[in-house]
Amino acid sequence: MLKNIMNKINKIFLTLALTVLPAGLTAQSEITVHDSITNRDEVFNIPEGMSNNESAQLQKWLAKKFLYVDTTAMTSSYNVTYGPEVYRERLQRLPYKMEMPYNPIVQKFIDRYTEELRNKVSYMLGAGNYYIPIFEAALDAYGLPLELKYLPVVESGLDPTAISHAGAAGLWQFMITTARRYDLKINSLVDERMDPYKASWAAAKYLKDLYDIYGDWNLVLAAYNAGPQQVSKAIRRTGGERDYWKIYPYLPNETRGYVPAFIAANYVMNYYCDHNIAPMKSRYPILTDTVLIDRTLHMQQVAELCKVDIEAVRALNPQYKTDIIPGLSALSSLTLPQEAIGKFLDLRDSVYSYRAEELLTQRTEVEVDEIEAPRTTRSRSSRADRQETMPSNSRESRAEVRSHKSSKRHSKAAERDDRRSNSKSSKRKGRHSNAEHSKKSKRAERNSSTTVKKGDTLSDIAKRNNTTVEKLKKKNKISGTTIKPGQKLKVK
Repeated sequence: MLKNIMNKINKIFLTLALTVLPAGLTAQSEITVHDSITNRDEVFNIPEGMSNNESAQLQKWLAKKFLYVDTTAMTSSYNVTYGPEVYRERLQRLPYKMEMPYNPIVQKFIDRYTEELRNKVSYMLGAGNYYIPIFEAALDAYGLPLELKYLPVVESGLDPTAISHAGAAGLWQFMITTARRYDLKINSLVDERMDPYKASWAAAKYLKDLYDIYGDWNLVLAAYNAGPQQVSKAIRRTGGERDYWKIYPYLPNETRGYVPAFIAANYVMNYYCDHNIAPMKSRYPILTDTVLIDRTLHMQQVAELCKVDIEAVRALNPQYKTDIIPGLSALSSLTLPQEAIGKFLDLRDSVYSYRAEELLTQRTEVEVDEIEAPRTTRSRSSRADRQETMPSNSRESRAEVRSHKSSKRHSKAAERDDRRSNSKSSKRKGRHSNAEHSKKSKRAERNSSTTVKKGDTLSDIAKRNNTTVEKLKKKNKISGTTIKPGQKLKVK
Protein backbone atom coordinates (compact mmCIF):
# COMPACT_ATOMS: atom_id res chain seq x y z
CA MET A 1 0.00 0.00 0.00
CA LEU A 2 2.73 2.44 1.03
CA LYS A 3 4.72 1.55 -2.08
CA ASN A 4 1.73 2.35 -4.31
CA ILE A 5 1.25 5.71 -2.61
CA MET A 6 4.90 6.63 -3.06
CA ASN A 7 4.77 5.63 -6.73
CA LYS A 8 1.80 7.97 -7.29
CA ILE A 9 3.63 10.82 -5.63
CA ASN A 10 6.85 10.17 -7.48
CA LYS A 11 4.98 10.26 -10.83
CA ILE A 12 3.82 13.79 -10.04
CA PHE A 13 7.03 15.13 -8.54
CA LEU A 14 9.77 13.08 -10.20
CA THR A 15 10.87 16.02 -12.35
CA LEU A 16 10.66 18.67 -9.63
CA ALA A 17 13.95 19.94 -8.25
CA LEU A 18 14.19 22.24 -5.27
CA THR A 19 15.06 25.91 -5.74
CA VAL A 20 15.51 28.62 -3.12
CA LEU A 21 13.64 31.91 -3.43
CA PRO A 22 15.40 35.11 -2.47
CA ALA A 23 14.04 36.70 0.70
CA GLY A 24 11.40 39.33 0.12
CA LEU A 25 7.70 40.09 0.16
CA THR A 26 6.86 37.42 -2.43
CA ALA A 27 8.82 34.79 -0.53
CA GLN A 28 6.71 35.47 2.54
CA SER A 29 3.46 34.40 0.86
CA GLU A 30 4.62 31.97 -1.83
CA ILE A 31 6.72 28.86 -2.25
CA THR A 32 8.22 28.00 -5.64
CA VAL A 33 9.28 24.59 -6.93
CA HIS A 34 11.17 24.40 -10.23
CA ASP A 35 10.51 21.73 -12.86
CA SER A 36 13.98 21.11 -14.31
CA ILE A 37 12.65 19.35 -17.43
CA THR A 38 10.14 22.00 -18.56
CA ASN A 39 12.21 24.75 -16.96
CA ARG A 40 9.02 26.20 -15.42
CA ASP A 41 8.31 27.27 -11.86
CA GLU A 42 5.28 26.05 -9.94
CA VAL A 43 4.25 28.70 -7.38
CA PHE A 44 2.21 27.85 -4.29
CA ASN A 45 0.44 30.38 -2.10
CA ILE A 46 1.21 29.44 1.48
CA PRO A 47 -1.64 29.27 4.06
CA GLU A 48 -2.14 32.56 5.91
CA GLY A 49 -1.43 30.93 9.26
CA MET A 50 2.19 30.56 8.16
CA SER A 51 2.57 34.24 7.35
CA ASN A 52 1.06 35.68 10.55
CA ASN A 53 3.49 37.85 12.49
CA GLU A 54 4.49 36.11 15.75
CA SER A 55 5.66 39.45 17.20
CA ALA A 56 2.04 40.60 17.52
CA GLN A 57 1.08 37.30 19.14
CA LEU A 58 3.87 37.66 21.69
CA GLN A 59 2.36 40.99 22.82
CA LYS A 60 -0.90 39.33 23.83
CA TRP A 61 -1.63 38.61 27.48
CA LEU A 62 -1.29 34.81 27.42
CA ALA A 63 2.11 34.98 25.76
CA LYS A 64 3.41 37.84 27.93
CA LYS A 65 2.15 36.21 31.13
CA PHE A 66 3.10 32.59 30.64
CA LEU A 67 5.69 32.25 27.85
CA TYR A 68 9.36 33.15 27.88
CA VAL A 69 12.48 32.27 25.89
CA ASP A 70 14.47 29.42 27.42
CA THR A 71 17.95 30.94 27.69
CA THR A 72 19.40 27.66 29.00
CA ALA A 73 18.54 25.72 25.83
CA MET A 74 21.58 24.61 23.84
CA THR A 75 20.38 25.86 20.45
CA SER A 76 21.49 28.26 17.77
CA SER A 77 19.91 30.19 14.92
CA TYR A 78 21.64 27.82 12.51
CA ASN A 79 19.32 25.32 10.80
CA VAL A 80 20.60 21.79 10.20
CA THR A 81 19.54 20.31 6.86
CA TYR A 82 19.38 16.63 5.90
CA GLY A 83 19.00 14.47 2.83
CA PRO A 84 15.56 13.48 1.48
CA GLU A 85 15.86 9.95 2.89
CA VAL A 86 16.15 11.33 6.45
CA TYR A 87 12.97 13.40 6.15
CA ARG A 88 11.16 10.49 4.53
CA GLU A 89 12.19 8.08 7.29
CA ARG A 90 11.30 10.51 10.10
CA LEU A 91 7.81 11.09 8.69
CA GLN A 92 7.22 7.34 8.46
CA ARG A 93 8.31 6.90 12.10
CA LEU A 94 5.49 9.10 13.39
CA PRO A 95 2.83 6.94 15.10
CA TYR A 96 0.02 8.27 12.91
CA LYS A 97 -3.13 6.94 11.28
CA MET A 98 -2.91 9.53 8.47
CA GLU A 99 -0.31 9.05 5.73
CA MET A 100 2.67 11.42 5.83
CA PRO A 101 4.44 11.04 2.47
CA TYR A 102 7.52 13.03 1.54
CA ASN A 103 8.03 14.97 -1.70
CA PRO A 104 9.74 18.19 -2.88
CA ILE A 105 6.70 20.33 -1.99
CA VAL A 106 6.74 18.99 1.59
CA GLN A 107 10.47 19.71 1.71
CA LYS A 108 9.89 23.35 0.75
CA PHE A 109 7.39 23.80 3.55
CA ILE A 110 9.73 22.10 6.05
CA ASP A 111 12.45 24.53 4.96
CA ARG A 112 10.11 27.48 5.47
CA TYR A 113 9.26 26.36 9.02
CA THR A 114 12.85 25.58 10.03
CA GLU A 115 14.40 28.70 8.53
CA GLU A 116 12.26 31.86 8.12
CA LEU A 117 9.64 30.76 10.66
CA ARG A 118 11.93 29.48 13.43
CA ASN A 119 10.72 32.04 15.98
CA LYS A 120 7.11 31.34 15.07
CA VAL A 121 7.64 27.60 15.58
CA SER A 122 9.21 28.36 18.97
CA TYR A 123 6.12 30.38 19.94
CA MET A 124 3.69 27.69 18.68
CA LEU A 125 5.49 24.98 20.65
CA GLY A 126 5.07 27.05 23.82
CA ALA A 127 1.46 28.11 23.12
CA GLY A 128 0.65 24.49 22.26
CA ASN A 129 0.93 23.62 25.96
CA TYR A 130 -2.34 25.52 26.43
CA TYR A 131 -4.22 24.91 23.15
CA ILE A 132 -3.27 21.40 22.01
CA PRO A 133 -4.92 19.56 24.96
CA ILE A 134 -8.16 21.36 23.99
CA PHE A 135 -7.81 20.16 20.38
CA GLU A 136 -6.99 16.59 21.43
CA ALA A 137 -10.04 16.34 23.68
CA ALA A 138 -12.41 17.34 20.87
CA LEU A 139 -10.74 15.15 18.23
CA ASP A 140 -10.66 12.13 20.53
CA ALA A 141 -14.34 12.54 21.37
CA TYR A 142 -15.21 12.13 17.67
CA GLY A 143 -12.71 9.29 17.13
CA LEU A 144 -10.52 11.31 14.78
CA PRO A 145 -6.74 11.00 14.25
CA LEU A 146 -5.00 13.10 16.90
CA GLU A 147 -2.44 14.35 14.37
CA LEU A 148 -5.20 16.73 13.21
CA LYS A 149 -4.32 18.77 16.32
CA TYR A 150 -1.67 20.46 14.14
CA LEU A 151 -4.22 21.74 11.64
CA PRO A 152 -4.57 25.08 13.54
CA VAL A 153 -0.78 25.45 13.24
CA VAL A 154 -1.29 25.76 9.48
CA GLU A 155 -4.63 27.61 9.66
CA SER A 156 -3.95 30.31 12.26
CA GLY A 157 -0.45 29.87 13.70
CA LEU A 158 -2.22 29.15 17.04
CA ASP A 159 -3.68 32.66 17.22
CA PRO A 160 -7.29 32.48 18.51
CA THR A 161 -8.07 35.97 17.21
CA ALA A 162 -6.65 35.46 13.70
CA ILE A 163 -8.83 36.78 10.85
CA SER A 164 -7.98 35.98 7.24
CA HIS A 165 -8.38 38.28 4.23
CA ALA A 166 -11.43 36.19 3.27
CA GLY A 167 -13.09 36.63 6.68
CA ALA A 168 -12.27 33.24 8.22
CA ALA A 169 -11.65 33.59 11.96
CA GLY A 170 -10.27 31.86 15.01
CA LEU A 171 -7.85 29.00 15.62
CA TRP A 172 -9.66 26.77 13.11
CA GLN A 173 -10.42 29.59 10.61
CA PHE A 174 -14.15 29.05 10.20
CA MET A 175 -16.09 31.07 7.64
CA ILE A 176 -19.35 32.52 9.02
CA THR A 177 -21.70 30.23 7.06
CA THR A 178 -19.85 27.05 8.09
CA ALA A 179 -19.56 28.25 11.70
CA ARG A 180 -23.31 28.83 11.99
CA ARG A 181 -24.01 25.43 10.41
CA TYR A 182 -22.07 23.93 13.33
CA ASP A 183 -23.90 25.98 15.97
CA LEU A 184 -21.27 28.64 16.62
CA LYS A 185 -22.89 31.91 17.68
CA ILE A 186 -21.90 35.07 15.80
CA ASN A 187 -23.47 38.48 16.46
CA SER A 188 -22.47 42.03 17.41
CA LEU A 189 -21.20 40.97 20.85
CA VAL A 190 -20.06 37.37 20.37
CA ASP A 191 -17.99 35.45 17.82
CA GLU A 192 -17.64 31.85 19.00
CA ARG A 193 -15.23 31.07 16.16
CA MET A 194 -12.66 32.59 18.53
CA ASP A 195 -13.68 30.40 21.48
CA PRO A 196 -10.92 27.72 21.63
CA TYR A 197 -13.27 25.14 23.18
CA LYS A 198 -16.43 25.59 21.12
CA ALA A 199 -14.55 26.11 17.86
CA SER A 200 -12.50 22.94 18.46
CA TRP A 201 -15.62 20.83 18.97
CA ALA A 202 -17.26 22.37 15.90
CA ALA A 203 -14.10 21.69 13.85
CA ALA A 204 -13.99 18.05 15.01
CA LYS A 205 -17.62 17.56 13.99
CA TYR A 206 -16.98 19.21 10.61
CA LEU A 207 -13.90 17.06 9.95
CA LYS A 208 -15.86 13.92 10.81
CA ASP A 209 -18.65 14.92 8.42
CA LEU A 210 -16.10 15.50 5.65
CA TYR A 211 -14.53 12.09 6.26
CA ASP A 212 -17.97 10.47 6.02
CA ILE A 213 -18.25 12.07 2.55
CA TYR A 214 -14.76 11.41 1.13
CA GLY A 215 -13.30 8.53 3.17
CA ASP A 216 -9.75 9.89 2.65
CA TRP A 217 -7.97 12.20 5.07
CA ASN A 218 -6.04 14.08 2.41
CA LEU A 219 -9.31 14.85 0.60
CA VAL A 220 -10.77 15.91 3.94
CA LEU A 221 -7.92 18.40 4.43
CA ALA A 222 -8.38 19.73 0.89
CA ALA A 223 -12.14 20.13 1.46
CA TYR A 224 -11.51 21.85 4.80
CA ASN A 225 -9.30 24.40 3.05
CA ALA A 226 -11.04 24.95 -0.29
CA GLY A 227 -14.58 23.79 0.51
CA PRO A 228 -16.29 20.53 -0.47
CA GLN A 229 -17.52 22.01 -3.78
CA GLN A 230 -13.96 22.54 -5.07
CA VAL A 231 -12.88 19.01 -4.14
CA SER A 232 -15.99 17.43 -5.65
CA LYS A 233 -15.42 19.42 -8.86
CA ALA A 234 -11.80 18.19 -9.04
CA ILE A 235 -13.00 14.61 -8.55
CA ARG A 236 -15.48 14.99 -11.41
CA ARG A 237 -12.79 16.45 -13.71
CA THR A 238 -10.59 13.37 -13.15
CA GLY A 239 -13.40 10.94 -13.90
CA GLY A 240 -14.22 10.07 -10.29
CA GLU A 241 -10.71 9.67 -8.82
CA ARG A 242 -10.78 9.89 -5.01
CA ASP A 243 -7.03 10.12 -4.46
CA TYR A 244 -5.74 13.56 -3.43
CA TRP A 245 -2.54 13.20 -5.45
CA LYS A 246 -4.48 12.36 -8.63
CA ILE A 247 -6.89 15.31 -8.37
CA TYR A 248 -4.02 17.55 -7.21
CA PRO A 249 -3.57 19.45 -10.55
CA TYR A 250 -7.26 20.44 -10.55
CA LEU A 251 -7.31 21.96 -7.07
CA PRO A 252 -6.97 25.70 -6.27
CA ASN A 253 -3.40 26.95 -5.87
CA GLU A 254 -3.41 27.33 -2.07
CA THR A 255 -5.09 23.93 -1.59
CA ARG A 256 -2.36 22.22 -3.61
CA GLY A 257 0.11 23.48 -1.01
CA TYR A 258 -2.20 22.85 1.96
CA VAL A 259 -1.64 19.11 2.49
CA PRO A 260 2.16 19.46 2.09
CA ALA A 261 2.05 22.36 4.63
CA PHE A 262 0.12 20.14 7.06
CA ILE A 263 2.67 17.31 6.67
CA ALA A 264 5.49 19.82 7.23
CA ALA A 265 3.77 21.16 10.36
CA ASN A 266 3.56 17.64 11.80
CA TYR A 267 7.25 17.16 11.01
CA VAL A 268 8.48 20.38 12.61
CA MET A 269 6.27 20.08 15.72
CA ASN A 270 7.91 16.69 16.38
CA TYR A 271 11.50 17.13 15.12
CA TYR A 272 12.18 20.77 16.09
CA CYS A 273 15.18 19.80 18.23
CA ASP A 274 16.93 18.33 15.18
CA HIS A 275 16.80 21.82 13.64
CA ASN A 276 18.05 23.76 16.71
CA ILE A 277 14.63 25.23 17.53
CA ALA A 278 13.91 25.67 21.25
CA PRO A 279 10.27 25.87 22.40
CA MET A 280 9.27 28.89 24.44
CA LYS A 281 8.84 27.77 28.03
CA SER A 282 5.62 28.03 30.05
CA ARG A 283 5.94 29.57 33.51
CA TYR A 284 3.34 27.12 34.82
CA PRO A 285 0.31 25.33 33.38
CA ILE A 286 -2.60 27.71 32.85
CA LEU A 287 -5.34 26.01 34.86
CA THR A 288 -8.77 27.36 33.99
CA ASP A 289 -12.42 26.53 34.56
CA THR A 290 -15.69 27.73 33.07
CA VAL A 291 -18.94 29.06 34.57
CA LEU A 292 -22.24 29.83 32.87
CA ILE A 293 -23.58 33.40 32.80
CA ASP A 294 -27.36 33.96 32.86
CA ARG A 295 -27.42 37.77 33.00
CA THR A 296 -25.60 40.55 31.21
CA LEU A 297 -22.19 41.01 32.79
CA HIS A 298 -19.23 43.34 32.31
CA MET A 299 -15.70 41.96 32.49
CA GLN A 300 -14.70 44.82 34.78
CA GLN A 301 -17.23 43.56 37.37
CA VAL A 302 -15.55 40.15 37.31
CA ALA A 303 -12.02 41.54 37.35
CA GLU A 304 -12.54 43.83 40.35
CA LEU A 305 -14.54 41.52 42.61
CA CYS A 306 -12.71 38.29 41.75
CA LYS A 307 -9.28 39.98 41.94
CA VAL A 308 -8.16 38.92 38.47
CA ASP A 309 -6.42 41.01 35.80
CA ILE A 310 -8.99 42.20 33.25
CA GLU A 311 -6.49 41.40 30.50
CA ALA A 312 -6.64 37.79 31.71
CA VAL A 313 -10.44 37.80 31.47
CA ARG A 314 -10.24 39.16 27.91
CA ALA A 315 -7.49 36.74 26.84
CA LEU A 316 -9.29 33.69 28.20
CA ASN A 317 -12.56 34.74 26.55
CA PRO A 318 -11.59 35.89 23.03
CA GLN A 319 -15.08 35.09 21.71
CA TYR A 320 -16.44 38.35 23.19
CA LYS A 321 -15.98 41.33 20.90
CA THR A 322 -16.36 43.84 23.75
CA ASP A 323 -16.10 43.66 27.54
CA ILE A 324 -19.84 42.90 27.74
CA ILE A 325 -20.90 39.25 28.19
CA PRO A 326 -24.55 38.80 27.14
CA GLY A 327 -26.49 36.26 29.17
CA LEU A 328 -30.17 37.20 28.98
CA SER A 329 -31.21 35.63 25.66
CA ALA A 330 -29.10 32.48 26.16
CA LEU A 331 -26.51 31.19 28.62
CA SER A 332 -22.96 32.37 27.94
CA SER A 333 -19.70 30.84 29.14
CA LEU A 334 -17.00 32.64 31.10
CA THR A 335 -13.52 31.11 31.42
CA LEU A 336 -11.38 32.23 34.36
CA PRO A 337 -8.16 31.16 36.06
CA GLN A 338 -9.04 28.31 38.39
CA GLU A 339 -8.36 30.32 41.54
CA ALA A 340 -10.90 32.97 40.47
CA ILE A 341 -13.74 30.52 39.82
CA GLY A 342 -14.41 29.92 43.53
CA LYS A 343 -14.56 33.66 44.20
CA PHE A 344 -17.03 34.16 41.37
CA LEU A 345 -19.33 31.39 42.63
CA ASP A 346 -19.22 32.76 46.20
CA LEU A 347 -19.90 36.35 45.10
CA ARG A 348 -22.13 35.69 42.07
CA ASP A 349 -24.99 38.08 42.99
CA SER A 350 -22.58 40.77 44.16
CA VAL A 351 -20.61 40.51 40.92
CA TYR A 352 -23.77 40.99 38.82
CA SER A 353 -24.85 44.08 40.78
CA TYR A 354 -21.40 45.66 41.29
CA ARG A 355 -21.23 49.01 39.41
CA ALA A 356 -24.01 47.73 37.14
CA GLU A 357 -25.60 51.18 36.75
CA GLU A 358 -22.26 52.60 35.65
CA LEU A 359 -20.91 49.77 33.43
CA LEU A 360 -24.12 48.47 31.87
CA THR A 361 -25.68 51.71 30.64
CA GLN A 362 -28.04 50.53 27.91
CA ARG A 363 -31.61 51.73 28.51
CA THR A 364 -34.28 49.00 28.59
CA GLU A 365 -37.25 51.39 28.28
CA VAL A 366 -37.77 55.01 27.23
CA GLU A 367 -40.80 57.31 27.30
CA VAL A 368 -41.64 59.78 24.57
CA ASP A 369 -43.10 63.08 25.80
CA GLU A 370 -46.46 63.98 24.25
CA ILE A 371 -45.49 67.44 23.08
CA GLU A 372 -47.87 69.15 20.66
CA ALA A 373 -46.10 69.89 17.39
CA PRO A 374 -45.76 73.66 16.85
CA ARG A 375 -47.86 75.18 14.06
CA THR A 376 -45.87 76.19 11.02
CA THR A 377 -46.43 79.84 10.13
CA ARG A 378 -45.12 81.60 7.12
CA SER A 379 -43.17 84.74 7.79
CA ARG A 380 -43.70 87.55 5.36
CA SER A 381 -40.42 89.11 6.49
CA SER A 382 -38.40 85.96 5.88
CA ARG A 383 -39.95 85.58 2.45
CA ALA A 384 -39.02 89.18 1.75
CA ASP A 385 -35.47 88.51 2.94
CA ARG A 386 -35.16 85.57 0.57
CA GLN A 387 -36.44 87.67 -2.29
CA GLU A 388 -33.88 90.35 -1.55
CA THR A 389 -31.07 87.88 -2.04
CA MET A 390 -32.41 86.57 -5.35
CA PRO A 391 -30.91 88.05 -8.54
CA SER A 392 -33.17 90.53 -10.29
CA ASN A 393 -34.45 89.93 -13.82
CA SER A 394 -37.31 91.19 -15.98
CA ARG A 395 -39.67 88.32 -15.01
CA GLU A 396 -39.22 89.03 -11.29
CA SER A 397 -39.73 92.77 -11.87
CA ARG A 398 -43.07 92.19 -13.61
CA ALA A 399 -44.16 89.89 -10.74
CA GLU A 400 -43.28 92.62 -8.23
CA VAL A 401 -45.48 95.19 -10.08
CA ARG A 402 -48.42 92.76 -10.15
CA SER A 403 -47.93 92.07 -6.45
CA HIS A 404 -48.04 95.81 -5.62
CA LYS A 405 -51.31 96.31 -7.57
CA SER A 406 -53.04 93.35 -5.91
CA SER A 407 -51.94 94.29 -2.38
CA LYS A 408 -54.58 97.00 -2.12
CA ARG A 409 -57.35 94.57 -3.03
CA HIS A 410 -56.16 92.07 -0.40
CA SER A 411 -55.73 94.55 2.46
CA LYS A 412 -59.45 94.95 3.20
CA ALA A 413 -60.07 91.20 3.01
CA ALA A 414 -57.12 90.63 5.36
CA GLU A 415 -58.63 92.99 7.98
CA ARG A 416 -61.92 91.02 7.94
CA ASP A 417 -59.99 87.71 8.21
CA ASP A 418 -57.98 88.97 11.19
CA ARG A 419 -61.18 89.92 13.10
CA ARG A 420 -62.70 86.44 12.52
CA SER A 421 -59.39 84.73 13.38
CA ASN A 422 -59.06 86.56 16.70
CA SER A 423 -62.57 85.51 17.71
CA LYS A 424 -61.96 81.81 16.91
CA SER A 425 -58.52 81.87 18.48
CA SER A 426 -59.82 82.93 21.89
CA LYS A 427 -62.30 80.03 21.91
CA ARG A 428 -59.62 77.50 20.87
CA LYS A 429 -57.24 78.85 23.47
CA GLY A 430 -59.57 77.92 26.29
CA ARG A 431 -60.15 74.39 24.98
CA HIS A 432 -56.43 73.84 24.31
CA SER A 433 -55.46 74.99 27.82
CA ASN A 434 -57.86 72.48 29.43
CA ALA A 435 -56.63 69.62 27.20
CA GLU A 436 -53.00 70.44 27.89
CA HIS A 437 -53.61 70.53 31.63
CA SER A 438 -55.30 67.11 31.44
CA LYS A 439 -52.40 65.60 29.47
CA LYS A 440 -49.81 66.95 31.90
CA SER A 441 -51.64 65.59 34.93
CA LYS A 442 -51.95 62.12 33.32
CA ARG A 443 -48.28 62.14 32.39
CA ALA A 444 -47.24 63.18 35.88
CA GLU A 445 -49.38 60.40 37.35
CA ARG A 446 -47.87 57.81 34.98
CA ASN A 447 -44.30 59.00 35.64
CA SER A 448 -44.73 58.86 39.42
CA SER A 449 -45.31 55.06 39.54
CA THR A 450 -44.46 51.90 37.62
CA THR A 451 -45.64 48.31 37.46
CA VAL A 452 -43.17 45.50 38.17
CA LYS A 453 -42.67 43.23 35.17
CA LYS A 454 -41.58 39.60 35.16
CA GLY A 455 -37.80 39.38 35.70
CA ASP A 456 -37.51 42.96 37.02
CA THR A 457 -35.18 43.76 39.90
CA LEU A 458 -35.04 46.92 42.00
CA SER A 459 -31.81 47.77 40.18
CA ASP A 460 -33.54 47.47 36.78
CA ILE A 461 -36.44 49.71 37.86
CA ALA A 462 -34.13 52.28 39.45
CA LYS A 463 -32.06 52.47 36.27
CA ARG A 464 -35.15 52.95 34.07
CA ASN A 465 -36.45 55.77 36.21
CA ASN A 466 -33.19 57.62 36.95
CA THR A 467 -33.27 56.91 40.66
CA THR A 468 -31.47 54.62 43.12
CA VAL A 469 -32.36 51.33 44.78
CA GLU A 470 -32.20 52.97 48.22
CA LYS A 471 -34.66 55.70 47.24
CA LEU A 472 -37.05 53.11 45.79
CA LYS A 473 -36.92 51.02 48.96
CA LYS A 474 -37.50 54.08 51.16
CA LYS A 475 -40.37 55.47 49.05
CA ASN A 476 -42.14 52.08 48.91
CA LYS A 477 -41.23 50.94 52.43
CA ILE A 478 -39.40 47.83 51.19
CA SER A 479 -37.01 46.26 53.67
CA GLY A 480 -35.41 43.55 51.49
CA THR A 481 -35.05 43.21 47.74
CA THR A 482 -38.06 41.02 46.92
CA ILE A 483 -40.64 42.42 44.49
CA LYS A 484 -43.42 40.65 42.57
CA PRO A 485 -44.69 41.00 38.98
CA GLY A 486 -47.75 43.28 38.87
CA GLN A 487 -46.72 45.18 41.99
CA LYS A 488 -47.06 48.99 41.78
CA LEU A 489 -44.05 51.01 42.90
CA LYS A 490 -43.69 54.75 43.44
CA VAL A 491 -40.67 56.05 41.59
CA LYS A 492 -40.97 59.86 41.97
